[in-house]
Amino acid sequence: MIHAIKAAAIFDGENWHDDAVLVHRDGIVDAVVPAADLPGSADVVELDGMLVPGFVDLQVNGGGGVMLNDRQDVETIRTICTAHARFGTTALLPTLITDTPEVTRAAVEAGAGALAARVPGFLGLHLEGPHLSLSRKGAHDPMLIRPMLDADEAALIAAHEKVPVLLTTVAPESVEPARIARLAQAGIVVSLGHSDTSYGRAVACAEAGASMATHLFNAMSQIGNREPGLVGAAIDAGAFSAGLIADGIHVDAATIRIAVKAKNGPGHIFLVTDAMATIGTEMASFTLNGRRITRSGGKLTLDDGTLAGADLDMTSAVRFMHRTIGLELGEALRMASLYPARAMKVDASHGRFVNGARADIVHLTDGLDIGNVWIGGEKVFAA
Repeated sequence: MIHAIKAAAIFDGENWHDDAVLVHRDGIVDAVVPAADLPGSADVVELDGMLVPGFVDLQVNGGGGVMLNDRQDVETIRTICTAHARFGTTALLPTLITDTPEVTRAAVEAGAGALAARVPGFLGLHLEGPHLSLSRKGAHDPMLIRPMLDADEAALIAAHEKVPVLLTTVAPESVEPARIARLAQAGIVVSLGHSDTSYGRAVACAEAGASMATHLFNAMSQIGNREPGLVGAAIDAGAFSAGLIADGIHVDAATIRIAVKAKNGPGHIFLVTDAMATIGTEMASFTLNGRRITRSGGKLTLDDGTLAGADLDMTSAVRFMHRTIGLELGEALRMASLYPARAMKVDASHGRFVNGARADIVHLTDGLDIGNVWIGGEKVFAA
């Protein structure tokens, strides 16, 4: 069966189309074609508003009341993916925050199981730590942070064989460039974060194969007049793409505008939610590694006031970039779909409507609310 969706506007991940239809079959995009060229045999759905590629979120700690750190199994991953699908995220990396080797192994096994079970929305894993800097630990448990050893490097490479789309966040203080080079050569995407590293050392890591910075501006060395730090490297070095928590809490709006204007390519700044268990729930608090996290005023904090992830969904991040930061809507959408897909080297199948890509589709109203969501051509949410 050939399926077609007609909307007032279609954004294919790079360009806008008017008076067009999105054609897909068997869960795969055929093309965006003029309405006059619609195949006569197609099953057609007509919608108001716009169609855009499904959002790709590379940092999702939890959702639907659960955290990957609390329970590492297929059902936890399914719950997280389901919670975020209603906000337009059709591909995500469940993220394990710094934990023990045993919990990390369990998370990798859960990821492999989610792939085997074809959990809708599951793309791969993000292992954020434990090889970070204590001075920029953020909400990570300092008792679990440690340098990378040979066994850890081997475990990551073995994990990539089970979960091919694998991202890891490390700090140059804990992982030297030679290790980064071996991880990158194995196919793992290496991101720098939770680090007080210098600009020069960060660039050396990029030359070794690191290609991303984790939650830009947060938990990293800042730009100074004589030392640009990791923030400066992430913006100035074209090899880096950088995730951004666009909620107006983690990073000031003016700072975001400056960074977006200044970013050198080919890497881009892209949106992440850094979402916790609260997304899709009315939870007021939860625990992480035995520590209470409180939800209040749109933010999540430890008892000492330290930010602990974000109370943010991807649709809200897109609206913030468009309405508050002032980006053209297409660019805000690219930051939520095409740019993160490119950063993970999955843009042939995700983040845009091109022949052969997955039919991951978000229907947005003119007010930028979610109308409908499809993953692999199957509707998973309707408002």
